[in-house]
Amino acid sequence: MEHADYVYTTGMDESDLEKRLRTGDHGVLALADGNDAYAVPLSYHYDEDQFLLRVSYHDDTTKRRYLETTDTATFVCYGGATDGSWSVHIRGPITRSERDVDEATLNEWFPPFHLFDEAVEDVEFELYELEMASVAGRETVD
Repeated sequence: MEHADYVYTTGMDESDLEKRLRTGDHGVLALADGNDAYAVPLSYHYDEDQFLLRVSYHDDTTKRRYLETTDTATFVCYGGATDGSWSVHIRGPITRSERDVDEATLNEWFPPFHLFDEAVEDVEFELYELEMASVAGRETVD
């Protein structure tokens, strides 16, 4: 890497990890089915006791299939700019949440849902909990 530009990074301490998770609301969930991978951007809610994901469904069953076949999922939230960047990786089992949550609470916990070429009445939501078996974060060093 003699001629490549680079920046140094370091691991985040627990308070920085908590801050990033509390202040963020979206990232990318990576799932697998055997040797086939699938990643999807999702909104999340973190309350220090649990990490919840709002998963939407419409005509596409791809997410459901991958959620059923994934033993250990990975969720990455991140931010970046030329003067600094960070990322948090959460790994663990993912399961459908049995919590009964009303729409007002969902609207409080999650940012507005972005619709893509579908009618709002055709979209269903389910909550999934990602067990935080492993949490690691990195950030650039000044």
